[in-house]
Amino acid sequence: MKSSRRHFLAGAGAAVASAVAGSAYAQNVIDSILRAPRRGVWNDQFDAGVSSAQRVSSNQAILNPINIGYVQNAIAQYSQIVANGGWPMVPPENKLQIGVVHPDVEILRRRLMISGDLSPQAGMSPAFDTYVEAALRRFQARHGLPADGVTGRYTYSAMNVSAEVRLGQLQTNLQRLMDWTARDLGHRFVMVNIPAAQIQAVEGGRVALNHTAVVGKVDRQTPILSSKINEIILNPYWNAPVSIVKKDIIPVMRKNPNYLRDNNIRLIAPDGREVDPMTIDWSTDEAAKYRFRQDPGKINAMASVKINFPNPHAVYMHDTPEQHIFRDQERFHSSGCVRVQNVRDLVTWILRDTPGWDRRTIERTIQTEVDKHIPVADPVPVHFVYISSWATGDGVVHFRDDIYGFDGARELQMSSTL
Repeated sequence: MKSSRRHFLAGAGAAVASAVAGSAYAQNVIDSILRAPRRGVWNDQFDAGVSSAQRVSSNQAILNPINIGYVQNAIAQYSQIVANGGWPMVPPENKLQIGVVHPDVEILRRRLMISGDLSPQAGMSPAFDTYVEAALRRFQARHGLPADGVTGRYTYSAMNVSAEVRLGQLQTNLQRLMDWTARDLGHRFVMVNIPAAQIQAVEGGRVALNHTAVVGKVDRQTPILSSKINEIILNPYWNAPVSIVKKDIIPVMRKNPNYLRDNNIRLIAPDGREVDPMTIDWSTDEAAKYRFRQDPGKINAMASVKINFPNPHAVYMHDTPEQHIFRDQERFHSSGCVRVQNVRDLVTWILRDTPGWDRRTIERTIQTEVDKHIPVADPVPVHFVYISSWATGDGVVHFRDDIYGFDGARELQMSSTL
């Protein structure tokens, strides 16, 4: 499912020449900008249109066949933008926010108008007013950024990706969407979108639940896969993968011999015996032949829940005691598995058709801190996908960092280069 890098800009030139849908809109926006009067008085009244009326969020699932047409429309629109010279680069040196008056605000206005975030009726002015703030918030939300209405390094990086590169990103992801939606995904399924670090629980093409996720680091990537969730474990033991043992635990033990004891991790020999860590030579990799098992509890690496599904990568989804990481802008911290915010909501949804496991029972069982395996009565399909750009029916086009470099353009790997 990894899209080849060569697909990224392969059709850009042809798309520019052949785009039809959306081109009139893009041209009208640019014409309106060029004709716009110098405005920006604080009490100006007009229908801000795009910047305030359209919502960025949608309950339409990303993996919905109807989105193919919306992405094609977006490609036509961006093709016309490219054909008309793209958008200006906004100088990243200044912090632009409500109340600021600066020449760069005019450049910001043009940039936001061309991408459809700010109504052309807002006109040209060096004043950062409430209309510009609303438009910037909309832009930030479309790019998976905190919608604070203030220009920062991530906002500038996303804003200054060229229109041509964004066009190529849309084309690459159109093919991915077509490949995925051609499959039988299931009526109910869970989708993990890796570059967005986002999870959708989907039913009938609509999003039942949205969850923030933490996915794999660049050097320990979360794999693309399809499987079925067949087991939920409450209060799971955590068995550290060999990769983590070698890269993380052994180096820590060389500095802090009490690390295993302090974190309730037991060293288990191949024959099942518990081994005293003080008998191990930590200056070597001898310990890698043992199993590192962490007891259930609040400091367990998976906290209260593990979501299992068969796959050759030995990855799974789970809770975490480090809830603060879900607030991070860059949520690429794991060793390949996926951490789920508000995971108990997702587990309740997965176990909906499993008799005897309602939310109250789940919570009571977690309180016991006893390891409990629950077979899922009707296994739920799960799909780990790599969709870094998509569009929804309300005309909103979304972009995310190409964290693993699958899209083939270095400037899209913003989180790994800032």
